[in-house]
Amino acid sequence: MTYKLDELAEEAGVAPRTVRYYVQRGLLPAPEFRGKDTSYGREHLARLRAIKALQQAHLPLEEIQARLAGAGVDEIERIARTATAAPPRATAPCPGPGDAAAAPRAGAPRGERWERIELADGVELHVRSDAPERSRRIALEVQSRYATLAPKGSR
Repeated sequence: MTYKLDELAEEAGVAPRTVRYYVQRGLLPAPEFRGKDTSYGREHLARLRAIKALQQAHLPLEEIQARLAGAGVDEIERIARTATAAPPRATAPCPGPGDAAAAPRAGAPRGERWERIELADGVELHVRSDAPERSRRIALEVQSRYATLAPKGSR
């Protein structure tokens, strides 16, 4: 079965912008571009479901990408079915320049996890892993709007 972008996003329970973001990050393979007839397949849906399940298990996108790399569609579907059964794992806060940037904020729950999105050289956006969907959409909008304006290495 094939899906248009909106159909795929609805079936996976994500925003179309999220699908485009995951393609840009390499979490999803790019579909074969055919203009308005561009379509997505079983692997795209399986990967989206696995990504969502692994995020619910509190894994950062970098680790999710590593787990899905080289996996076949059947394996990815198995991951999507079983990922939420795995207990959440504690991770260190995102590294940053100096101790102050890497230290958790006062009153932050232990094991709090953040996703780091690099917008440009020296500019990062941080999103807490349990942020509401609306907040995540805002972060993706900011990323999609500004990340292409200043390519890495430009000043």
